[in-house]
Amino acid sequence: MAFQLELRNFVKALDHAGYGELRPVHGLIFQAIHVGAGTGSEIAARIGVTKQAGTLLVDELEQLGYVRREPHPMGGRRKLVVMTPQGLEHFSTAGRVLRDLEGSLTEKLTPTVMEQLRNHLVELVAQSSGGNLPPFRPTW
Repeated sequence: MAFQLELRNFVKALDHAGYGELRPVHGLIFQAIHVGAGTGSEIAARIGVTKQAGTLLVDELEQLGYVRREPHPMGGRRKLVVMTPQGLEHFSTAGRVLRDLEGSLTEKLTPTVMEQLRNHLVELVAQSSGGNLPPFRPTW
């Protein structure tokens, strides 16, 4: 429930910042690109969807002007998916919104409690995943 409430606040803040056409799943694609997923197949694998679903999502972002496909340096039919300046601006704005939300939570809970919560969640993820993190999962 806490995640859903914060996700709602995050989406509202991004809508207010002018990104109402984007959905949370699009943010997962930006994150995947940021951590090194370069092709549509790599992005799909990183976010845990089929290649076809990943292609459709990248198509949406390309049509909206947030990403573009470029020739892959290794040649062949593969294409690199890169963020455009508009995509980079959104990614930066989303980061600011997340930091602001975290700051609000820290004010409500106190810095000590927030640090403890973060440490507990890191430990929970590490124990649950056995050190093998699963793909991001879309929130449609």
